[in-house]
Amino acid sequence: MKDVYILAIESSCDETSISIIKNGCEDISTTILTQIDTHKNYGGVVPEIASRMHSENITMVLEDVFSKTDLTIDDIDAIAVTYAPGLLGSLLVGIEFAKTLSLVYKKPLIKVHHIAGHIYANNLVDKMEFPLLALVVSGGHTELVVMEDDYKFKVLGQTLDDAIGEVYDKVAKVMDLPYPGGPQIDKLAVEGKPTYDLPKPMNNDELDFSYSGLKSAVINLVHNEKQRGNEIRKADLAASFQNIAVDELIRKTKLALEQTNSKRLIIAGGVSANKYLREEFAKLAEKENVKLSIPPIKYCTDNAAMIGCAAYPLYLKKDFSDYTFNAASTLDLF
Repeated sequence: MKDVYILAIESSCDETSISIIKNGCEDISTTILTQIDTHKNYGGVVPEIASRMHSENITMVLEDVFSKTDLTIDDIDAIAVTYAPGLLGSLLVGIEFAKTLSLVYKKPLIKVHHIAGHIYANNLVDKMEFPLLALVVSGGHTELVVMEDDYKFKVLGQTLDDAIGEVYDKVAKVMDLPYPGGPQIDKLAVEGKPTYDLPKPMNNDELDFSYSGLKSAVINLVHNEKQRGNEIRKADLAASFQNIAVDELIRKTKLALEQTNSKRLIIAGGVSANKYLREEFAKLAEKENVKLSIPPIKYCTDNAAMIGCAAYPLYLKKDFSDYTFNAASTLDLF
């Protein structure tokens, strides 16, 4: 079978990224241009600035991707692009760029869901074997999903309120940590001890998640301590929060493994870059005798390589898109 090269574009938030992916599992060339240094001045992503920077940078990113390989646009078999979910303005920049490339160079166009991308990033580590259990952890998602085959998703449990990545950022903000907050908490927690008493979220045997109570408890604790004139032990609070937040992921995933008899577990989404999470899930996998897959750090956060991986099964099925599809800020994959 002929090798398939997919040019993939990701611009759903504040990273402008383009990749060339071979056969859905090999990263030939990837460029990621992040906007973090700009948005940290505002304590978070400013949508209007993000879309403008995508527009300014996307052509340069494309040129950089091809400069790192001997391939040309003629070698590309299809164009893939993230179409949902994300910031509308940012998504539209990538979508219009992909449509233009597809039209000018007469390449099939494939639209890809951002969360599917995070899941299929695991093919860059080891080919996904079905059936499997996937834990999706990101700024907008906390979900346990069973996959029986390519693009066959069944949700076992999901967040009832805040996603874990969102809570990490909000907790970091109330602790006066710089943006992005999740990595700051992960780093700070290593220096502290879990000495603060915080509530366990959704302490039951259901597979849904709820983090709003834990978030509120941290916010209230910080406000109360400040009113009393007490200094917050930030490292200890970071450790206390992170231990409970991640332990809840471990507990629910263990329940899901037991209920499904799954022997393959993958972790997907930006929060899978968390060092403590990776260590704890490695322990769980060894204890439960399951095969664990977590992408390398560079493929956990937003990148176009994951979009190229997720586009490959759609290419094989000739699931191509016309030029009428649009961006969607919110859209369930499952």
